[in-house]
Amino acid sequence: MEIKKNPKVDLNKKSGLFFVIGLAVVLLLVWRALEYKSYPKEKTYIQTIAVADYLAEEAPVTEALNTPPPPPPPAAPAIIEVVEDIAEIEETIIKSTEVSQETVVEKPPLKAEEIILVEEEEEVPEVPFAVIEDVPVFPGCKGKSNEEQKECFQKKIQEHVQKNFSYPEVAVEMGIQGKVYVQFIIDDKGNIGNLRTRGPNKLLEKEADRIISLLPQMSPGRQRGRPVKVPYTIPITFRLQ
Repeated sequence: MEIKKNPKVDLNKKSGLFFVIGLAVVLLLVWRALEYKSYPKEKTYIQTIAVADYLAEEAPVTEALNTPPPPPPPAAPAIIEVVEDIAEIEETIIKSTEVSQETVVEKPPLKAEEIILVEEEEEVPEVPFAVIEDVPVFPGCKGKSNEEQKECFQKKIQEHVQKNFSYPEVAVEMGIQGKVYVQFIIDDKGNIGNLRTRGPNKLLEKEADRIISLLPQMSPGRQRGRPVKVPYTIPITFRLQ
């Protein structure tokens, strides 16, 4: 006898559909399981403080001090006598010290010993080195004409610079070089003064000032037979080789 199945009850027709639905459900569950996140729970602690219901304080025992009462104020005098001011007071009169144009001021006569004679110092003129009649005489240049005195003066100055020249060590290390112009004045006594320097660096200017300040005292220059001040300028070259 052959068994017949109802075609409506046959599940094999839709087995493919059920397989796809089941596969989709499984994939959905797996995806949700992978995406699920869990966070650790923080433990909370409750702290309690035990406080006593009653705190007994012991009050310090104080003793009352028996201090005597302050003395009563002195009694006011029963009778007040009023003394009349009868004595006369002499007023001091202050004279005015203001002086007007009509006021005559009397001066005491001066004594002979109080008179001091002040002599006015005559200003010594300056005469340039190029036009002076008698140039300053450098030690060792005496007994020559004026032109020979100028040449000897300049030669002695150069020899003095070469003899006392010393290149500053700091300037050598820093590679500083250049020309320094030194101007000075030979006064009416033959002394060197009023030094002024102008150069590329303070170190070189200081060394040039030191060299010129060592110049010896000279015989002063003269104009019309009178000692005068003579300005002079000399360049000093600092060069590294």
